[in-house]
Amino acid sequence: MSVNDAYVFRPFRAVAALCVFLALCLDVVALLSPSWVTAERFSLSLWDSCREEELGWRCSSTLSADWQVATLVMLLAGAAVTLVAFVIALVTLCQGAHRKCYRIVAIFLFTAVVLQACALVLYPIKFIDGKVLQTYHEFNWGYGLAWGSTIFMLGGAILFCVRVGVYEEALY
Repeated sequence: MSVNDAYVFRPFRAVAALCVFLALCLDVVALLSPSWVTAERFSLSLWDSCREEELGWRCSSTLSADWQVATLVMLLAGAAVTLVAFVIALVTLCQGAHRKCYRIVAIFLFTAVVLQACALVLYPIKFIDGKVLQTYHEFNWGYGLAWGSTIFMLGGAILFCVRVGVYEEALY
């Protein structure tokens, strides 16, 4: 570069990789969260359902209901696809710009977003349809973190779709 040349650094890919990393972190915490739905003397996660009784808390597996298994499978598949996309993005960022790899990462992330969004829409619909709680219940922080993960995945996918090279070539 000469003295008169200017270089514009646009960190779209780095920010996209950071979004995907945050999505992975949020996804892991959401999957392991003990509370997706809470009510008075009741707690429901992706793995077990707990009720407070006279002798203490009694928990049972939630993997007997088809909709809960489907939700868990879609969330785990979305997390796995996101992990693959993150690894590809890191390798691509470290080796240099490969536009085809960025498109593949974006496609993987859009697929993960669809899987996660379907699971997160299915969960409250089937919960409300199947469980009739006599008390007030609310969807808790585990469910919210899963939505946050999905939003970060979508942001990363969109940023990986941005064509940076076209804009930089127009400046020179």
